[in-house]
Amino acid sequence: MTQGPTYAATPSGSATSPHTHAAMDPDATLPAPGPSADPEALMAGPERAARRLVLLHGWGADADDLLDLGQELVDATVSVVALRAPQAHPGGFGRQWYPLSPAPEWVQLPQARQALRQRLERLAATVPLEKTALLGFSQGAAMAVDAAADLPLAALIACSGYPHPDWQPQPRTPVLLTHGREDGVVLPAASEELERKLRAAGGAVRRVEFPGGHGIDPELFPVMREFLQAGWGGSPEAG
Repeated sequence: MTQGPTYAATPSGSATSPHTHAAMDPDATLPAPGPSADPEALMAGPERAARRLVLLHGWGADADDLLDLGQELVDATVSVVALRAPQAHPGGFGRQWYPLSPAPEWVQLPQARQALRQRLERLAATVPLEKTALLGFSQGAAMAVDAAADLPLAALIACSGYPHPDWQPQPRTPVLLTHGREDGVVLPAASEELERKLRAAGGAVRRVEFPGGHGIDPELFPVMREFLQAGWGGSPEAG
């Protein structure tokens, strides 16, 4: 495998920042344990539903990092599942999909990719892949486009993501890329390269920048909701 991308410093995984998603309501119901198909995940909403949104957190975060974002994007009838990365983060807290520090261990990518695909396929026992959307942030976004762009998903959103080395996409699902113009962690050139590769492979892809850094801008929530609803075939949007 060739040397990895040089777009970024070590990607920070938490999407929580003043320029990211809204804070969780302190009176909100606590997330439930993961579905029976994936006890390492967290879940909001029903386990069996007509539609599902799966969330992949970034390097150094944990499954709960994006759960409130998921609930912002969809209504209570949608099954929201936040997957927990399999490895402990070397800093002593949080998780990682594969090691990035002190240097990326790309050799672990095949196993990480296969494990994620298996988890998504197990979740399909309760909601089919065709009605499942996937959203990832930073390292989670890189994992989403790598492991799942060729699955028959309803939609895929990659926020502040980057391409893995030697990635040759065979896209089957529409992809929305978001990136902050001032992102100094994963540079905007990374998602530009994702867009280039997906388009070259014939994929349906849209890339949206926003004035900010390494995060998820709430101003993009309407765009993300519209993209999800289009992938699911349309329905009333979440508030």
